Amino acid sequence: MLSTQNISLQYGKRVLFDEVNVSFKEGNCYGIIGANGAGKSTFLKILAGSLEPNKGSVHLETGKRMAVLKQNHFEYDDVTVLNTVLMGHQKLWKIMQEKDAIYLKEDFSEADGIKASELEEEFAEMDGWNAESSAANLLSGIGIAEIDHYKTLKELDGNQKVRVLLAQALFGNPDVLILDEPTNDLDLHTITWLEDFLLDFKNTVLIVSHDRHFLDTVCTHIADIDYSKISLYTGNYTFWYESSQLALRQKQNANKKAEEKVKELQAFIDRFSANASKSKQATARKKMLEKINIEDIKPSSRKYPGIIFKQARDAGKEILSVKNLNYSENGEILINNLSFNVDKDDKITFISKNSLATTAFYKIMAGDLKPDSGTIEWGQTITPSYLPNENESFFSTEPMNLIDWLRQYSTEKDESYIRGFLGKMLFSGDETFKMSNVLSGGEKVRCMLSRMMLTEANVLMLDEPTNHLDLETITTLNNSLMNFPWKYSVYIA
Repeated sequence: MLSTQNISLQYGKRVLFDEVNVSFKEGNCYGIIGANGAGKSTFLKILAGSLEPNKGSVHLETGKRMAVLKQNHFEYDDVTVLNTVLMGHQKLWKIMQEKDAIYLKEDFSEADGIKASELEEEFAEMDGWNAESSAANLLSGIGIAEIDHYKTLKELDGNQKVRVLLAQALFGNPDVLILDEPTNDLDLHTITWLEDFLLDFKNTVLIVSHDRHFLDTVCTHIADIDYSKISLYTGNYTFWYESSQLALRQKQNANKKAEEKVKELQAFIDRFSANASKSKQATARKKMLEKINIEDIKPSSRKYPGIIFKQARDAGKEILSVKNLNYSENGEILINNLSFNVDKDDKITFISKNSLATTAFYKIMAGDLKPDSGTIEWGQTITPSYLPNENESFFSTEPMNLIDWLRQYSTEKDESYIRGFLGKMLFSGDETFKMSNVLSGGEKVRCMLSRMMLTEANVLMLDEPTNHLDLETITTLNNSLMNFPWKYSVYIA
């Protein structure tokens, strides 16, 4: 279906891809993974033809069509929503435009009639008469109301634009679908809709995403970018992660006998294959896992941070009591008469179709916002720690190196102590002297997690904690929260 031959790409001395040969087959969904800077999005651009490699070629099977999720949210600002989706099928859109141009001619000739007849035949073969209704159904399914279908894209907000561009990529049943971060700015309902759509999609899908649950749900294979090569593995992200970690532990355990290693790996495959029978893609995924060869499992070169939340004291029985909480912003009611209690052992997730409401709630809990009315009472033994969705205010003060930046939040000022927390988040050596005002989004969140670990809090509040993080950090954070001693703690995400 889609393959690469000897793809190589180098920027200066930095080699992203070195003689990459890989094939993507029909009916499979491939999750493209790799450390930050490994070249995931770059590889998708090469496949889509928007970036030329230094060497090598991409081959798409003759007669097959590729669709790509556009990243430029302003490209179609002057186009109506419905037409934007139709333009996703370029050949069909071109025929529609040619037909309309011929029929608008005042001096309609015999040759025009023949050409129009040929276009109509081709249009019908492509199910063109149902195109508008199909596009409208797709838009409605992804959360764009019918009243908005004839608006221009510039009349929509950012979240709506993302949905329209996603519908554009999905429209017309493309043979190869390339999606770079498709779940960004989507709510849970729309993400679930997209998961179901892709699970029913019969063609080839390639996805870059930092959403581990999404990759686990939709992917049949993982394409791992490592050592400037791309290796394909059967299974979803969790299978790849756990198997690569097992292989790494075995590699480090030089004393373990070869037959013991093989037995351990086979037991892992059998266990995961059994679990696959519970997934939405049960039969196909289970059969693929059963065919995995032991030699296919390789250790990864990834570095994972160390996120360890300790508590200075245990939480008592009284955690948090919220009564009759109300909050409005710019005339919009975000929180209306909210009351609840938090008890020991609780694991709570707050969700809303309006992200402003959840962020306002966390800020109120953290004391950064005052509610319009209502009361908030923390227990006497409680020490909360808050990871905000927006952290710019923590880095907009006078620039300082990361050691000094983290030191200001610590009662222990010793440099080696501070370095220990930075090292857990993979800031080591000269990286600890990086200035706080030049950090990337992911680096800032890693610094904020270091700050949280310093507090040794017994209640954690996390507002969109995975934003800007790579899969390695997300996986570690996920594991650390699962290992958090719930008996004496609470986390709110």
